[in-house]
Parts: sequence; C-alpha cells; structure tokens
Amino acid sequence: MDYTCLFLFSVCLFGGCVASPPNFVLLFADDLGFGDLGCYGHPTSLTPNLDRLAAGGLRFTDFYATSPVCSPSRASLLTGRYQTRSGIYPGVLYPGSVGGLPLNETTIAEVLKPLGYATAAVGKWHLGYGANGIFLPTKQGFDQYLGIPYSHDMGPCWNLTCFPPDVKCFGLCDVGTVTVPLMHNEVIKQQPVNFLDLERAYSDFATNFITTSAKKKQPFFLYYPSHHTHYPQYAGPRAAGRSLRGPFGDALFEFDNTIGNLLTTLEETGVINNTLVFFTSDNGPELMRMSRGGNAGPLKCGKGTTYEGGMREPAIAYWPGTIRPGVTHEMASTLDILPTIASLAGAKLPQVMLDGVDMTEILVSQGMSKRETMMFYPTDPSEMYGLFALRLGKYKAHFYTRGATHSGTTPDHDCPVFAVLKSHDPPLLFDLESDPSENYPLPLIGRPDLQGVLEAIKKVKEQFEATMVFGESQISKGTDPNLEPCCNPQCSPKPSCCQC
Repeated sequence: MDYTCLFLFSVCLFGGCVASPPNFVLLFADDLGFGDLGCYGHPTSLTPNLDRLAAGGLRFTDFYATSPVCSPSRASLLTGRYQTRSGIYPGVLYPGSVGGLPLNETTIAEVLKPLGYATAAVGKWHLGYGANGIFLPTKQGFDQYLGIPYSHDMGPCWNLTCFPPDVKCFGLCDVGTVTVPLMHNEVIKQQPVNFLDLERAYSDFATNFITTSAKKKQPFFLYYPSHHTHYPQYAGPRAAGRSLRGPFGDALFEFDNTIGNLLTTLEETGVINNTLVFFTSDNGPELMRMSRGGNAGPLKCGKGTTYEGGMREPAIAYWPGTIRPGVTHEMASTLDILPTIASLAGAKLPQVMLDGVDMTEILVSQGMSKRETMMFYPTDPSEMYGLFALRLGKYKAHFYTRGATHSGTTPDHDCPVFAVLKSHDPPLLFDLESDPSENYPLPLIGRPDLQGVLEAIKKVKEQFEATMVFGESQISKGTDPNLEPCCNPQCSPKPSCCQC
C-alpha cells in the first residue's frame, strides 16, 4: 500500500486543495540508556515532556541503534546505511580528524531538499569537521546549523563551569586539544562554549527555525542531536538542582525542557498535527561513570558492547491525529528513519544499498514491521570478524562477545574491558522475549527446533555479509592538529589558544 497520501494533509481554499507535506522533528539523545526515562520505568528521572510524547504516541520496546558508540550510530541514522558502508569506523571522529561522513553519502536532509524543505541541525554533529569545515552539516544538506561539531568532552573542561553558580565539570575531559567551540553554520560563535547558556541557545535556535518555517508555510526538517546525557553532564539555571537524580537527572531534565519548548512552538504555530516527532538515542549508557552514566534498565551491559544494553534504545513516535497512542514490540532501527521519512514526504530514495525499511505500517496501523533482522557490529568492525551478533525474530545469536571500557564498574563480569574477545561456536543463543537481559543461553542439545533457528540465523548472516562492501575507513585516515577548529587562525592547537 502507498501511504504517502495518508500524510499529505490538505489546506482547502475556495474549493481547491493544496497538499501540505508533513514536517519532521528528529530528537537524538546521547548515551541515554533503555532504563533512563520516566516512561521507560526510571523512578526518579524527571522527563514530563518525553513522558507526554510516550503517552500520546507510540513507544517502542525493540528499537535499535547500529553501533554502541557515537559517530557510526549517527552516520547510520542520517543515511539509512550501516556505518561499515559509509566508512565511519572504527571508533569515533575527533576534532582534528582528516575524514568524516563522505559527501557522496545522502543524508535525510538531502533527501528532503528537492521537495523544498527547510532543514536545520542543532547540537552535536560528530560526523567530521575536516579541512575548512568540509564535513559540517551545511555541507550535508542542512540550511542552518548551531552546535558543537563533535562531542563536548573533546576538549579540556577542568576549568569550565557545568552547573550554576560555579560548579566545575566533573572528571577529566580531553587535554592537549583546542577548547570546545560553538559554531553557527561554518563560523565559530563562541570558544570555549558556555555550558550554562548552551541549551537555551539551542532551544531559541530550534524554536525560531520552526516559527520561521511555519510562517513561510514551508515544510521543515529539524534534526536535534542533543549532548545530553553524555559525560560531562551540565545544566543551566532552569534545570540545575531540579531533579531527584542528581547531575545526570538535571542534564536529562534540561533536554526534556527543550523538547517541551519545541512542542509548545509546534502547537502555537498550528503545525503540530502535521508534524512527526521522533525521539531515540545513539547508544546505551556509559556505565563506567556509575550514577553519572545512565541506566540500561533490564538490559545487559551498555555503551561499547554489542549486548542489548549497548544498542537497544528508548524510541517514541508522536503525531497527533495520525499515530494512535500505544506500545509496539515490533523490531525497528535508526536505519529505518530515512526510508520512513522519504515515504511520508513522497521523496525519492538514494540510489544506493539501503539497510533501512519503511516503518509507516508500524506508525499508522501499529502493524507488523518489515524488519526481521538486526545486525550487531562492534566499535571496530572488520571483514575478518564480520558480525558480532545477529537478531532474527525473537532470537539473538552472539558469534563473538567482548566487554568495553565504557561499560566498566558493573557487577556483571561480561561488561568491563577485562572481558576479552571470545568466539562462540556454536553461537550463544538467547530468546529476547523471555530473557531480554541475555542471562540464560538456550541449551541446544536435544532441541532440533533451536538447531533450525541457528541454521536460519547463519544463512541470514552469510547472505548479509555477502552484500556488505566496507567503505574506506574515514577514522583510519588519522588526525591533524591543524584541522582542529579554532577562532584564532594563527593559533597552535593548545587549550589556551582560543579566546574569542
């Protein structure tokens, strides 16, 4: 069925109707675990606006990112392709990285631009800066950008204020690199960034973009990848000290406040009933930070691992009058957002191998997903090892397991970096419906039914890996300190150089 017509809302004037394409607001949290939101069961998180989205929209229980770390996950979200295809591996991009998301990759913004959409990104980009800002959002289909082009801990933070009145940032961020810049389009607006004012600036930018687009009656796409709740947490005066959960909870509450401002703006401009708001996160919680690092709920391990806690994320789709409130247990992924948005907007898909599928049936009818499988690559994927794990239906098979530094400090011995790489033949098999915590591998002896499941999984794995062409690794191109963004063109790449 062609669902495009369902979403071409009509404005009828003098007996004639003009199709009005839907708007899209894509919210992307950072290092947020499956168990971190109030609507996903956390007892002390203060997230009234996200809870409102969940109550009035569709909440996913089986939604996946494609990587347990930032840059590759973001590449997949914006392109609908596994990070191995675009070359955003191994690990993440840095301020001085030579590479970035290749310009021949097609982002959601670039899919929508031919249809006349206004496009804006606000927040954490983390898909490259490069020589003369060649990989910034404004080079990837976005009309406007306000944000930090990489992670906000990728700069010295020991003397920066993270909470009012003058509470310094907790822990140690990167040293030996330039201070973190706030960029407007391709120009550095502030360096180092003022964390206490940052969220207000983001909120003002995003709400102004919505208001301006609505006044012009121009369809819009707003991409808001937040820094919250990545380490080090920060919050301005409107959120600091407000939650019961301490600094992490305050940072999450500040993010939630901005989401509330966006919803209010959508309502006041009269476009909320023609706007799909979609929320999810890039990867699981950084458990090594303990209470400062998020919560995976019932799921195993967290950031950096291919266990469920590293890649299964909270996700909410909200569209008043179009998406009925409810909960879906259908499998879906960040990969599916591009093809879904393209379908709803009536846009052409990129002429490349896509890994995403259209989620319209799930959103509109709470129907079945077109996605039957999910692939799990480690932070350092390679053709030699291939997939670490694969989910088919309710079953997940681990071919390799390994812990990660990001998931240290937990009592589970499988999570820390000391849990070295292990090969499993036959693979460990779990029933994720009865055991989402991956605690109890299914016994295979005397179970011909499970042997059949394993054979099916191995066949799917073989077929998928035969289609996987690894793109040139952008991160392996290395770094050049001279590429680090700095407001003083003559500076050397030292923390003290940037005083805008």
